[in-house]
Amino acid sequence: MLGGTGNAGQSADLRNRLLYVLFILAVYRLGAHIPTPGVDTAALAEFFRSNANTLLGLFDMFSGRALSQFSIFAMGIMPYISASIIVELLTVVVPHLGRLKKEGGQSGRRKLTQYSRYLTVALSLFQGYMLAVGLERMQFTGTSGAVLEPGLQFRLMTMVTLAAGTCFIMWLGEQITERGIGNGISIIIFAGIVDGLPSAIKGVFESVSSGDQTIIKMAVLVAGMLLIVGGVVFCERAQRRIPVNYSQRVVGNKIMGGRSTHLPLKLNPAGVIPPIFASSLIMFPATIGQFTDNPTILRMSEWVNSGSVLYNVLYVALIIFFCYFYTGVQFNPADVAENMQKHSGFVPGIRPGARTAEYIDRVLTRITLWGALYVSVICLLPSIVYRYFDVQFYFGGTALLIVVGVALDTIGQIQSYLLNQQYDGFLKKGMSGIGRIQPRRRM
Repeated sequence: MLGGTGNAGQSADLRNRLLYVLFILAVYRLGAHIPTPGVDTAALAEFFRSNANTLLGLFDMFSGRALSQFSIFAMGIMPYISASIIVELLTVVVPHLGRLKKEGGQSGRRKLTQYSRYLTVALSLFQGYMLAVGLERMQFTGTSGAVLEPGLQFRLMTMVTLAAGTCFIMWLGEQITERGIGNGISIIIFAGIVDGLPSAIKGVFESVSSGDQTIIKMAVLVAGMLLIVGGVVFCERAQRRIPVNYSQRVVGNKIMGGRSTHLPLKLNPAGVIPPIFASSLIMFPATIGQFTDNPTILRMSEWVNSGSVLYNVLYVALIIFFCYFYTGVQFNPADVAENMQKHSGFVPGIRPGARTAEYIDRVLTRITLWGALYVSVICLLPSIVYRYFDVQFYFGGTALLIVVGVALDTIGQIQSYLLNQQYDGFLKKGMSGIGRIQPRRRM
């Protein structure tokens, strides 16, 4: 996996791109420690530590712990992710957006991105206002609250500050994509998740030195974690390749086609979207239970408490459902079969058209089931480790999938970049060699 990145330091352009990514990430982490005015950050951080297993803890993880500190980046990139998912879903039900995605080409994708930006601003303003209202209603000890001077001025200031922070993070991600290497939004989420890894490692060593955990138990746990990471890497790269043949066609005086290739279907085509949606839904009652005294909601939050049997069953069921749902939104077998037929492509032994679409759909359904089960196992591992080893597993299932997925994607883009540079070098050498050939003089 890392074999093709050994020459990354020898490429000046790639080295500058990587340094640019590190600079942007440094700016992002600096902004995550600038507090929003008018908030008691110490009391708020303690509140988040006591509610780490709710939806607030999930959002805090994606914001790089900026939400618990209530910095100017408190909402992180989540509004942009939500807006992108909403626009992606709307392309299925809105014909105009669907045409932009399928037939608009590069300009169509730019319009969809612009719509996502507008929706991000609207969601950021709305969520910022709701966060300000929620903070004003929070009471920690006695009459002290999280907001020092509540009122309309605090709400407007918080709304504008948090929305501006989210838009700035969105701009930082786009700069990484354009001038750096890899997907900027994914790399920002990656940086926020791994930011707390040094403190987690420090906590492990402190627990061993204090005698709370034995060295043997921690060694077994570390070995198990490495095996889990290796398994995630293997599953994220796993594919089911459907063979595809293209018939020969005569176009003018040229013979086109006549080649064999394959259609790759990933084991986990939906990525990390299903566990994110599942976690958000299942943690919603526990989150609401922190702000209300309604007995029905409190009873529901106790039923779906993290680690309970009902929680695990609902979690797995929601992950499987969203795996099928999001895969169906992202991948349409009928469109794939139609495109193959237009270019004289066919699956050996399967008739082109509707039969090919049915075959691809059947294969994709089976793969999605195994991928959903794999994602479910990874997401349940933290609770299993905590129950049987009495150790807090720092990387939750969703975080582990994001970290490994972003790392693999970034390494793959670095390898592709180096390969393209090698091809460009070969072409330049070939053209310079042709230019040095002198014509023969006639005698």
